[in-house]
Amino acid sequence: MAIDRGSETTVQLLTLLNVSATKTSKRRWIEEDATSRPKLNKRKSIQFSESNSPSSTPETVQVPSPNGIGDKDIEGNTLGDAGASTVEDEPEELESEEVTPNDSYEQHFGAKTTLPSDDRRSIADERTWQSRKTTYGKIGGVVEYATALSEPTQTPPKSSILAKLQAQFEEQQSKMPKELVELQNDLLATLGSQQDLYITRAPLDNQQKQREAIMLHALNHVTKKRRRVLKNNERIAHASKSDSTAPEDVQDQGFTRPSILVLVPFRSFALRWLSALTSHTPSPSYQVENHARFQQEYGLPPGAVDKLANADAGVYPRDHIEMFKGNVDDSFRVGIKMTRKSVKLFSEFYGCDIIFASPLGLRMSIQKEKNADFLSSIEMLIVDQMDALTMQNWEHVQFVMSELNQLPKESHNADFSRIKPWYLDGHAAYLRQSILLTAYETPETRGLFNSLKNVAGKVRTERRWSPVSVPDGIEQDFVQFECANPQDEADKRFSFFTSQARSTLLPNILKSAVQSVNTVIFVPSSFDFIRVHNYFRRRSDLQFTVLSEYSTNQDISRARQAFFGGKKAFLLVSERFHFFRRYKIRGIRNLIFYGPPDHAQFYTEYLSYPFLDDGVEPSDVTCRVLYSKYDWMRLERIAGTEGATGLIKQSSA
Repeated sequence: MAIDRGSETTVQLLTLLNVSATKTSKRRWIEEDATSRPKLNKRKSIQFSESNSPSSTPETVQVPSPNGIGDKDIEGNTLGDAGASTVEDEPEELESEEVTPNDSYEQHFGAKTTLPSDDRRSIADERTWQSRKTTYGKIGGVVEYATALSEPTQTPPKSSILAKLQAQFEEQQSKMPKELVELQNDLLATLGSQQDLYITRAPLDNQQKQREAIMLHALNHVTKKRRRVLKNNERIAHASKSDSTAPEDVQDQGFTRPSILVLVPFRSFALRWLSALTSHTPSPSYQVENHARFQQEYGLPPGAVDKLANADAGVYPRDHIEMFKGNVDDSFRVGIKMTRKSVKLFSEFYGCDIIFASPLGLRMSIQKEKNADFLSSIEMLIVDQMDALTMQNWEHVQFVMSELNQLPKESHNADFSRIKPWYLDGHAAYLRQSILLTAYETPETRGLFNSLKNVAGKVRTERRWSPVSVPDGIEQDFVQFECANPQDEADKRFSFFTSQARSTLLPNILKSAVQSVNTVIFVPSSFDFIRVHNYFRRRSDLQFTVLSEYSTNQDISRARQAFFGGKKAFLLVSERFHFFRRYKIRGIRNLIFYGPPDHAQFYTEYLSYPFLDDGVEPSDVTCRVLYSKYDWMRLERIAGTEGATGLIKQSSA
């Protein structure tokens, strides 16, 4: 069978083979040792050629499967990315369920999909999407982006979850409130369209149920993919036994096996996503292998007490408790393999189906191995708690995104005759489904959504915000500075803040005996914080102290005492410090927000801190917020959608 994918694909394919063969330290793509375990590309019994001559029938039929689905060694242990596949790995309950041509999975991820056409890819690259606003059931108002819009609908398309999984899921839903059931069903229906989904505001009460619905969609994806591979294995084996021509339509895999990537900020969230996954694989039907080890490494150490989870009511805000309870290590990665009756944790990357990782842990692994081939065939990306990831290091997220769906550097024993054509054409990024979850939007998270290229389209939720609650009587002064170019925004903000001639902030504050003491300067951006900190250090007339994410417990204690006792007139606080520590600051009488905080609740909290002290009246407290038109997302969460619109229009006028 001659395969012609065009000159570009031919060059890419030959490059992969040549690179693999020249690396002597790696497994060669065509070498075979009689004493070694079966290789994925072992084709002794299957011949793909234009001639009709039958191949010899071996004593034991072994069907190549480049991704190791169903592979077992002679001791019955699961192999990594090499070995022979058998249909015994297919769950018996699902064997009778056929994937129809109309199934959304087959239409989107099938070998014959026509979605990544030149026109659609051009629209995705140039970001010339057609868009409209509509409503998706309990998901609420959304903005749809598509290469070509169809007739508008008020409900998402029908979900296509496998019958076995759907029945089990509905049994779980029978014990849930109606509102959550409807939300999960609308989520599944939206995800079933294979569009990208960006949820920009996820209430705490709904988050775990959202994860369960998303993991059901992911499990459905993995199961359909695995079932297609195993049924093709059976067809090839049957053709080999009967000396008939091997089937040609067996393009059913990617370069490597992993197809689902879940990015989360802390180990505790990996534990929550595993719980969401195993809720659809209950015992005794499934076994979770290495579960005790996972609980030990991703939960709290034995004997440890979670101070947040056990804190008295009101000591910490609920969102802080939900974010930081449990194991908050931010460097990890773990592979999960789905087999017939088990969920195998800690599988090696090239032999797993799902990867849970933090951006930092994944980046360290890639840079150490100097290889990210295990990300070449990711078909579904899930990024949870994006707001927390922006408070860590967003560059790690950008690095991982740059490594997704790239052509691999090595073959990894892949059988290229079974790789889907659109992988060979380098179009995987145009079909990958991305699911993004955040408590609130930032320019970074919106930028990531805008960069997605899924030609099936994408959906962004849209909410109207109400003004945050602040103590009555406090005068809030929103001070706007003009900026025509977002690239100049940081310089313009700093100049407006410090310039004697133009600013109504720091120079005027220093002229007031009342406002030049007991003053907190809250800086959202870490880069701006460093800049302001350096400016204060150069000013010998400014008595100040600092609270940043790098402050030690001893530094924090000294700074708080010095500020509250009046020894330091100014306190510089970074938003990351407050995000990670959430300390209550006493002694505040004047607040300067160098920019609106990303987290609107931080604004409310700082305006309430002066009243921790006795005898403080609202008239004793001043508040100034420096902003530009590029702070729209932050302003909207603080002043409300209507209030922020008024502020932007007022400044424009």
